[in-house]
Amino acid sequence: MCGIVGYIGHREAYPIVIKGLKRLEYRGYDSAGVMLYDNESGIKVCKTKGKVSDLEAKADEGFTINGNIGIGHTRWATHGVPNDVNSHPHLSNSGDLAIIHNGIIENYAPLKEELIKRGYTFKSDTDTEVLVNLIEEVQKNENLKLGKAVQVALNQVVGAYAIAVFDKKNPNELVAARLGSPLAIGVGEGEYFIASDASPFIEYTSNAVYLEDGEMANIRLHKPIKIRKIQDDSLVDPYIQELQMNLEQIEKGGYDHFMLKEIYEQPSVIKDTYRGRLHANEGIVQMAGVEDNLEKFLNAKRILIVACGTSWHAGLVAEYIFEEFTRIPVEVEYASEFRYRNPIINKDDVVIAISQSGETADTMAAIKLAKENGAFVFGVCNVVGSSISRESHAGAYTHAGPEIGVASTKAFTTQITVLTMIALRLGKAKGTLSNTDFHTYLQELEIIPEKVAEALETNDKAKEIAAAFKDSPNCLYLGRGYNFPVALEGALKLKEISYIHAEGYPAAEMKHGPIALIDEFMPVIVIAPKQGHYDKIVSNIQEIKSRSGKIIAVVTKGDTQVRELADYVIEIPETSDALSPLVTTIPLQLLSYYIAVMRGCNVDQPRNLAKSVTVE
Repeated sequence: MCGIVGYIGHREAYPIVIKGLKRLEYRGYDSAGVMLYDNESGIKVCKTKGKVSDLEAKADEGFTINGNIGIGHTRWATHGVPNDVNSHPHLSNSGDLAIIHNGIIENYAPLKEELIKRGYTFKSDTDTEVLVNLIEEVQKNENLKLGKAVQVALNQVVGAYAIAVFDKKNPNELVAARLGSPLAIGVGEGEYFIASDASPFIEYTSNAVYLEDGEMANIRLHKPIKIRKIQDDSLVDPYIQELQMNLEQIEKGGYDHFMLKEIYEQPSVIKDTYRGRLHANEGIVQMAGVEDNLEKFLNAKRILIVACGTSWHAGLVAEYIFEEFTRIPVEVEYASEFRYRNPIINKDDVVIAISQSGETADTMAAIKLAKENGAFVFGVCNVVGSSISRESHAGAYTHAGPEIGVASTKAFTTQITVLTMIALRLGKAKGTLSNTDFHTYLQELEIIPEKVAEALETNDKAKEIAAAFKDSPNCLYLGRGYNFPVALEGALKLKEISYIHAEGYPAAEMKHGPIALIDEFMPVIVIAPKQGHYDKIVSNIQEIKSRSGKIIAVVTKGDTQVRELADYVIEIPETSDALSPLVTTIPLQLLSYYIAVMRGCNVDQPRNLAKSVTVE
């Protein structure tokens, strides 16, 4: 939810930290700050409400930027409003300790009360300032070095965190720890980097250590990393991984926004997702995580899908696909509700957890609950080495590459691609999908990237429609069958980045309430491909037309019936009903993008949102 960066080594820390914060700004952008240390000036802190560019501007006003050790933070506010004082880093009362923190300390209030009784004062409203003073209190009372004091303090807190802590009394060390929030340590030549993900240090080193939940690291100059378990102090051998990311993937590549770049990457990333897994000519779809656990899938009495946001919509598409191909009952649950409603979980259930980041706190909690009840958990995520990939019994990566835009696009289509391949494999193994249909779907999925590329040619039409409706205060999205979840996703995209109120509905539900909203000012986006329930959705369009609603229809190329009724038509290539969401979602993404741009919104960093929701 927040982005953290740290550096210790032989380079100037400030430019590394600032560049890293810019790359992590998708994680939070309501305030930012940096701490630097050098022997002459000691600890120096600069922080401000606003974006990293505001931090740079403030630093230019006389902040001394020299120093070979630094930590930085870009914030998504939880405790305390976004302002200069609540921004990170936070210092302890003595000024000796500095901390940056991603997460929530749930028991901060009683800890704060006790610290106040002991004479501590607080400048901010944050839980983080409580934590840094708790560490100082432990350090002072028990005469401990920083690492041990951090460990003792963390055993007293309840919540989630990724932290980096610095002590000016021992300026050749940073201490990092994680529980429920991701933390990567880049290992260079005579230097170390700390970050919420690897993007801030990808050009400096390709080697990284990912801390596991409940681990802390002592990072010292000219010494190996020492990792310990927070709870019992046991040593852990650091596992250094080679990064799968390159610099080009996290740059805009000539596009105005990351979101537009990521929309246009979908033909290639869908292909990357099925490459090596799908062999249409041989009639093979093979995924190691599925093959190794095929009996668990085949014997499942029920599949539970848990996810949040866009990933939840991908799960809804998967519900239709799994039940059609495999005849296994599927339930799709909001992960944020799942753990709190005492769900019924059986040992013969398969739980599929979907998350772009692999760090979504609610989805992680759902996984843990499912495992406690004996269910088999299969993770679908995009980030290699993420928490969900480690917590699941098995899983599959989507290979979408880094997704920087907060509003998810390519993650959605690659998640559907993975889930479709799983359903095809199970349908073939169970015999619930005929050989003919199996081969037809394989061949069609293989050419979906070409159809997505063709759907991207609706760019100019989407721009034209955006100009006509950019000032609309409300919008409805309608779809049926496989495209009902696409209607939900289209509405979510518009809400997220343009701040226009939008709702998605099953088209037949119009008559059960929403039709009361229809007038000449209400744009209604109808997903109406030729496959599926075409005649039924034409009837729904006629109902809207008779009430003067403005109809924007997504139709199959060559359609004539809907064209006569609609005010605007967006044509997409024909595809099978089951695979149509991979194509119908494209013009909706483009439409949302251009409406947001024309309204002057920050497309990549919409207000109040963060990319990776690592707190509940």
